[in-house]
Amino acid sequence: MKSKPIIIGVTGGSGSGKTSVSRAIYNNFPDHSIMMLEQDSYYKDQSNLSFEERLETNYDHPFAFDTDLLIEHLQKLLNFEAIEKPVYDYVAHTRSTAVVVQEPKEVIILEGILILEDERLRDLMDIKIYVDTDDDIRIIRRIKRDMEERGRTLDSVIEQYLSVVKPMYHQFIEPTKRYADIIVPEGGENHVAIDLLTTKVSFFLNHE
Repeated sequence: MKSKPIIIGVTGGSGSGKTSVSRAIYNNFPDHSIMMLEQDSYYKDQSNLSFEERLETNYDHPFAFDTDLLIEHLQKLLNFEAIEKPVYDYVAHTRSTAVVVQEPKEVIILEGILILEDERLRDLMDIKIYVDTDDDIRIIRRIKRDMEERGRTLDSVIEQYLSVVKPMYHQFIEPTKRYADIIVPEGGENHVAIDLLTTKVSFFLNHE
């Protein structure tokens, strides 16, 4: 067993392809000690708020996340200790009472829109990846996803994008690009970048 796990951070705006990049790397190692940890699992518990108040949550703002708990869990995983990963209920707009027991692995892929925003998180990462995709591509992907998978109307998706998603991206997410070690254009479509990252992960898994 290695002295400590490797943490690879993958970030980018909504619809950038960061999840596709993360899964492409992960899926290349089906029989190895590797895991994915999504920042979305660490949205704050809002059970103290009314349902109407929860509906006002800005999920693209740093304050929406329980970063302290995420850091605590990453530190446990770095010590090869299991964690109880929270489960977020998007219907109730708060954290579920359920948890998922996650055993430690040698490689941790941490994926989320704001994982590079907090210096404490950045300091835990061995590789920081920013998936950089044009705004027009990202909104098209978001419209397609939200209408097909979440039953949203076109007008509601566009309104949310223009009023919340886009301004939060330019205020909080895009500025974290400067902390990245690697910038990957166009997400999961960039097979050259994914091949290079897979090679790097393979090196970690096969060397002390």
